[in-house]
Amino acid sequence: MAEQQDHILVVEDEPITRDQLVSYFEDEGFKVTSTGSGDDVLPLVTDSDVILVLLDIKLPGKDGLTLTREIRSQSDIGIILVTSKQEQIDRILGLESGADDYVTKPFDPRELLSRARNLIRRVHIQQKQRRKNHIRTFEGWQLDLNKRELTSPEGSQTTLSAGEYQLLLAFMEQAGEVMNRDQLMNRIRNREWFPDDRYIDVLVGQLRKKLGERAANAKIIATIHGTGYLFTPEVA
Repeated sequence: MAEQQDHILVVEDEPITRDQLVSYFEDEGFKVTSTGSGDDVLPLVTDSDVILVLLDIKLPGKDGLTLTREIRSQSDIGIILVTSKQEQIDRILGLESGADDYVTKPFDPRELLSRARNLIRRVHIQQKQRRKNHIRTFEGWQLDLNKRELTSPEGSQTTLSAGEYQLLLAFMEQAGEVMNRDQLMNRIRNREWFPDDRYIDVLVGQLRKKLGERAANAKIIATIHGTGYLFTPEVA
């Protein structure tokens, strides 16, 4: 059973599906708030203790991708996109917007529950790490675990998305070791994945941009062709 403080926001414009999700998660012990309009989302996220949003992409008012970007710009809560769209491009756009996971309808409620619990667990861990105000360094870069903020050797700062942050932590914890996509996926998502899932590649590309690297000559996150990726710097 989830603890009461685990508050989920269900954003779904189809009343039957919305009511089913609310009922299911409430039965599992979660506190649940729901809305059918994208315009309600930011106020609900800002003014409450929501830790996870189940967010439909197609909504009246603001669409789910726009909302994902806006939520991510001010919060590191978990975001799972729930949609009937199944094209790969929509999946990639959702992840690039800052979502942590993606579920297509029809979905198994038990699988959605498992993903939600895993993501909430990771968000709690991130929050505890940030409260320690811990700084880790590599190649002149600094990662502030308290703010999820990356500072370049020149002093410029950028905030990482939840996925980018988890990926960088996974790399730093295994610095000097080649990691394949399976290993990285397990470290940051803790679930089974499919061979055509480009989630890791998308995150690596986003993280490289923030590190000022291009794939062709990346040195911090090197591509090991046919195997995976290698985080080369020493970490302190």
